[in-house]
Amino acid sequence: MNGLNVAKVVFGAAIMFFLLAPLIAILPLSFTDSVFLNYPIPAYSTRWFNELVTADVWRRSIVNSLIIGSGTTALATVLGTLGALGLRNHASFWSLSFIRTAFLLPMVVPAVVLGVGMQLMFARYNLTNSYLGVIIAHTVLAVPFVVINVLSVLQAIDPRLEQAAASLGAHPVTVLARVTLPLALPGIISGAVFAFATSLDEVVLTLFVAGPNQRTLARQMFSSIRENISPAIAAAAFVFIVGTIFVALILILSRKSLARR
Repeated sequence: MNGLNVAKVVFGAAIMFFLLAPLIAILPLSFTDSVFLNYPIPAYSTRWFNELVTADVWRRSIVNSLIIGSGTTALATVLGTLGALGLRNHASFWSLSFIRTAFLLPMVVPAVVLGVGMQLMFARYNLTNSYLGVIIAHTVLAVPFVVINVLSVLQAIDPRLEQAAASLGAHPVTVLARVTLPLALPGIISGAVFAFATSLDEVVLTLFVAGPNQRTLARQMFSSIRENISPAIAAAAFVFIVGTIFVALILILSRKSLARR
């Protein structure tokens, strides 16, 4: 290994350490027996994980995150997949670029701006302080991730496969259901995973459109940091990270199983 390769490895390892160092520092504190986030850890305990399950405010926030995340994933996956199909098949070059940019705007517009706009709009339709309002708000942020993933897979599909099915007499709906969507399934699954992760991590929009009964885990962590820093926050972060790793493993395994077919 020459000097350039060694430098690349060292540089890559330094970047990984820089990104993972905060996680390495905070995660052990989720097992502390103390009421403070400090080192050295006096004793190890799972009391803060028990608090996540037994404390009503934490338990309710976890349930809310699962409800809102599931609703967001379902709605964003359907809308994003339909949008990707439309961008692939029914748009000219100019309109394709324009519409694709419009789909990506929620990713670049500041969340505070979206939050203020959604709060004003949802108040007119009585959607504030409701699960449906929060799901719609999270879906606006999640749809671009689904569109990007599904569209990238659709553009890699050989159109001759669909043309062959159509030439054999298959109805366009049959071609879509039996050929296009199965081939696009890896992108759809990836988009759904990103949609769920986006909903799980969103705080700013939740602050604007959610009420006390729709408080998610991310919002509860944010509120706890402002009011009282507790090791329960580290335990919640541990749950976040483990859940993210679990979802990523499911994504990898599903892609491998689809690739074998």
